[in-house]
Amino acid sequence: MRLFKFFSAVMVMTMMALPMNSKKVHTLGDSTMAPYNPEATVTRGWGMYFGDFLTNGWESINYAKGGRDSYGGYSELWATAKKNVEAGDYVIITFAHNDEKNGGMDGYQLRDYYLSIGDQAKASAVDLRGSIPSTTYKQNLSKIVDEVKAMGAIPIICSPVCRAYFTGNTIRRNGRHDLGDSYSELTANGPVEGKSVPANDHLMDYAYHSQQVAIEKGINFIDLTTATKELYESYGPTKCLDYLFDGTGSTHFNATGALLVARECARLMKEQGILADVITLPVDISVSPASLSMGEAYKGQVLTKEFTISGFGLNPESGTVTVTATDGIQISLDKQTWSSSLSIDYNASTLVKTVHAQALLEKSGDMNGTITVKQGDKTLDVPVTATAITLDGGTEVKAYWRLEKDDTYELTGPATVIAESWEGMYVQRYSNPNANTTWPEWTGFEASRKTQRNLLTGDTWPAEEIDDNPTRYIQWGIKPALGTELKIDEISLFVCGCGGNGMCSHIYFSTDNFETRTTIFEMKKMPANNMQYVKTTPVISLQEGQELLVRVYPWYNGAASGKTICLSDLTIHGMAVDAGATGIKEVSGSGNKSSDVQYYSLDGMLLSSPKAGLNIMHMADGSVKKVIY
Repeated sequence: MRLFKFFSAVMVMTMMALPMNSKKVHTLGDSTMAPYNPEATVTRGWGMYFGDFLTNGWESINYAKGGRDSYGGYSELWATAKKNVEAGDYVIITFAHNDEKNGGMDGYQLRDYYLSIGDQAKASAVDLRGSIPSTTYKQNLSKIVDEVKAMGAIPIICSPVCRAYFTGNTIRRNGRHDLGDSYSELTANGPVEGKSVPANDHLMDYAYHSQQVAIEKGINFIDLTTATKELYESYGPTKCLDYLFDGTGSTHFNATGALLVARECARLMKEQGILADVITLPVDISVSPASLSMGEAYKGQVLTKEFTISGFGLNPESGTVTVTATDGIQISLDKQTWSSSLSIDYNASTLVKTVHAQALLEKSGDMNGTITVKQGDKTLDVPVTATAITLDGGTEVKAYWRLEKDDTYELTGPATVIAESWEGMYVQRYSNPNANTTWPEWTGFEASRKTQRNLLTGDTWPAEEIDDNPTRYIQWGIKPALGTELKIDEISLFVCGCGGNGMCSHIYFSTDNFETRTTIFEMKKMPANNMQYVKTTPVISLQEGQELLVRVYPWYNGAASGKTICLSDLTIHGMAVDAGATGIKEVSGSGNKSSDVQYYSLDGMLLSSPKAGLNIMHMADGSVKKVIY
């Protein structure tokens, strides 16, 4: 595919009319673009680094999520992003990896076909992701583009990054998202598999059809498919996977790969005159991000964050970069060996290296330090900030699901629990008939200890899944009791696969109903019956009406039946404190219930009349008061 450069007169006129204070680029895509938690995985999405190439106050906001196709891109990601998009903003749109589900058939159409012939079992088992390149895929992209333009923002379509599918030293056709060598078609008599078209026929070429949308809509197109094909082939099959990918396959990047792809996107945009005065492409040594804001943690904990040192066209061609840190900060290349200084060698005038920094928060309050990077006569200082907080006062809250014989929970303290629920899954059983579960030695648990075994609806795990399915998960949650603020400081559980070594999972938490999420665990091909302990110590403050949700998203490495994901001992811990907005009033008397007032206990239970101690009063006008009888 040739690089397409299209910049219509209409687009020029639109840009001239845009407000000059626009400063945001919004990115919509799948797992190859998505943000990841560096503490939970080595996988990185290129959208995490795109903002590093923007200057003059511009920022990049990454809405991409793993497992999303163009349907999810429109109905979920764009639905979230458009709340923040303003006239003059840019919106980068790239999908295809998950649109290839069902061999290039449309997931919804396939489900409806099975329903039409009365095959409920097959209908339930259909992965609803997937679209047809020349029809539903284009339609989904077009809907996003039309709505972006209607808001006065500027859409940009990027064709999808390649998969590292090599034949010899060349990325083959399906690696370029052209399924023409083997695809499936839904006919009046059902799916037909193994169809093909000639190499010059673009019927099943997602990258080609994304370009056609750009042409038809008169918008800019970035050919990342060709750019990444050339990038991968420049390394060759072995070095490409070793240097650019995360070690779990041919799709997901490590930090180096993600940074280079982000740079390619920025380079192509600059070449086409898109944000040309805003995009910068450093050719000497640079650090990303330019400052490390490590956030908050509790006193005594260690905060860790990574940064990337990169250089292109360095002089001399071979040399050493030194990195040093001030007191209270240590640095590492492998997260195993930590020190206050390190040296990094480079060759061929090029360096891309991820460095990890950690800060031990020994004192309450703010911590400030500096990491210094030197190459030749150039010195870069990277400011480092962190905040240590102390969780004092309030009432302890603990929600605990044993998951041994049912989904009941124990709650200590004032809070409201959101019961366990399943989407596209169910509990197969609570048992361990083989009595062979391996637990971490520190637990002292016996191998026969029972767990909750969960299976997907339909019982058969689909082939070729490489990421979580947005419609398949298990969920728990918690929210503050009336009149309180809930400060969460720990989430923990045990997880493993049973029946085979191919179980994979992501575990996330969210405080906005999963419009955004934080990864706390990722593992692929989990050893069977070998329990993994998952624990995170976040700093979360939940206000009244806000929920903390925890979700486990499982998938399996290859087609399989009967394989289960096993869960045990989920704990959510924190402290409940007075929300403070309404104050507490001392009241004497019997406290008989009036007709226009409802009384609640601190844990959210409706009371027939106020009880001795703290009560929450809901007034008829909607206001809330806290009173002590």
